[in-house]
Amino acid sequence: MSYVEMNMFAPRIWGFERGDTEMRVARDAGWSRADLVWERLTEAGCAAYMAGDRAAAGRLLRWAGWVARLFLGATDLRRATSLANLAVLARDAGQGVRAERLQKRALSGWRSASEAVSAIVFKPRSRSSLFHLRMEALHRDTFHDNMRKRYRAIAAESDQALRRLLMGARPERPICARWRGEKPPVFDDGRKFLAAALLIAEG
Repeated sequence: MSYVEMNMFAPRIWGFERGDTEMRVARDAGWSRADLVWERLTEAGCAAYMAGDRAAAGRLLRWAGWVARLFLGATDLRRATSLANLAVLARDAGQGVRAERLQKRALSGWRSASEAVSAIVFKPRSRSSLFHLRMEALHRDTFHDNMRKRYRAIAAESDQALRRLLMGARPERPICARWRGEKPPVFDDGRKFLAAALLIAEG
C-alpha cells in the first residue's frame, strides 16, 4: 500500500471508526483522542519520509504539527518533536532560515526532557508469564528506576539528533527507525515520551 493510498484510511488515523479498538483502549487508559491521533500521524509521516514519499510525509507531519499546536500542552515534548519535523520539511524545501528558527524552538522545548522522564508514571507491561508479572510487581521501584535510566539515555540520543539537524547533518540510521521496536504495548506517559523522542524524521 502506498502512503497516498494509506491516506484514504484517514478515519482510522483520526479515530472516527466505530471499530477502532486501539482508540478505545487508549481513551480507557486516560489518553485524549489528540494523544493517539498525534502519534498515528507522526508515525505515518516518519514512515513516509523514510520511504521517500515526501509529499505524503509533508502532509502527515503538518497535520501532526497542527494537532500538537492546538491540543497538546505548551511544554509537551511532542510539540518540540513536531517543530523538529516541520524544520526538516522546511530544510528540504530550501527554506533554511525558517528551518533554523523551527529547529531552535524544538531544541528549546526539548530541554525539559530529563524532568519529563522523572515525572513518567509507568503502567505495568504485558508479560509473557505470570512469573514476569510477579517479578515486576515485587520489584516495581527497581523496574521503574531502570526504565528511567534507559529513557534518559534515549533522551540524550534524541537531543544529539536535534542538534545534528540544526547543523543540517543527516544520520546514517534515522532515529525514527527504532520506534517500531521500542513502541510500548500500553498507553502511558512512557509511550508518549518515547514517541516524542523517536518519531523524528531525520533521514
